[in-house]
Amino acid sequence: MSRSLEGKVALVTGASRGLGRTDALTLAKAGADVVVTDILLEEEADLEQTTERLGPMAQVMVQSQTVYTRSTAEQIREMGRRSAAYRMDVTNRDEVESVMAKVKEEFGRIDILVNNAATLDHTARLEHQNDKFWERDLRVNLTGAYHCSKAVWPYMKEQGWGRIINMASVAGTLGGYGQASYSTTKAGILGLTRTLALEGARYNITANAIIPGIINTEAFQMSNPQMRERMIARTAFKRPGEPEDIAHAIAFLASEEAKYITGVGLPVAGGIDLFTF
Repeated sequence: MSRSLEGKVALVTGASRGLGRTDALTLAKAGADVVVTDILLEEEADLEQTTERLGPMAQVMVQSQTVYTRSTAEQIREMGRRSAAYRMDVTNRDEVESVMAKVKEEFGRIDILVNNAATLDHTARLEHQNDKFWERDLRVNLTGAYHCSKAVWPYMKEQGWGRIINMASVAGTLGGYGQASYSTTKAGILGLTRTLALEGARYNITANAIIPGIINTEAFQMSNPQMRERMIARTAFKRPGEPEDIAHAIAFLASEEAKYITGVGLPVAGGIDLFTF
């Protein structure tokens, strides 16, 4: 797949770290120009206030200095690709539309959208679910993907070519104990993906979802060690996946080689959904 995305422009949301950052770098290695977006940017004046609003995971990431939005764009430029970093809150429809318009003006097109931005820090049994975080998770994980997809849709239609790749989760297909909001939003992503696939086919726009399992990101390393081992034991491989495993699947779905694949929820989960024992 080397250079298979030459001449394409990709935009990745939630790309400051973890899966999103790896997705952006991998798409660039495949030849695409890549726009890096995130609600967190290094050295933003109001970063502390932003993280207070977003929740504990964002606060930890900022405190541990694991925000790499601008530096990811710089790394992509060092590969010889075009890149830019934008602050974008996927829950803010006007901001999303403004950023997409800037990207279209600067780069000339938007071919690939990876809806990666998500929250994953709200864990509690139903009776203890935080109502504010439930609403936040719906806005970020599900409505955010809707906003971004709707904003790029006219550009992809005009081009007669597009790839929308949404990030679901095994929590959306299997359920997740203590993850009512997360599981619900990730199940919703699969419904959104299939609808976009149906509506996009006549314009040569494909829409697919990746269904990750246990992936070795910064967030996973911060979880309870005993819980990590239990989750790893559920996989057929008895090990977590790496962010590159997700990114390579995304690069394939974004390529011309995947032109007849649409409406798919692709598990990249190491067999966690199999009957392992």
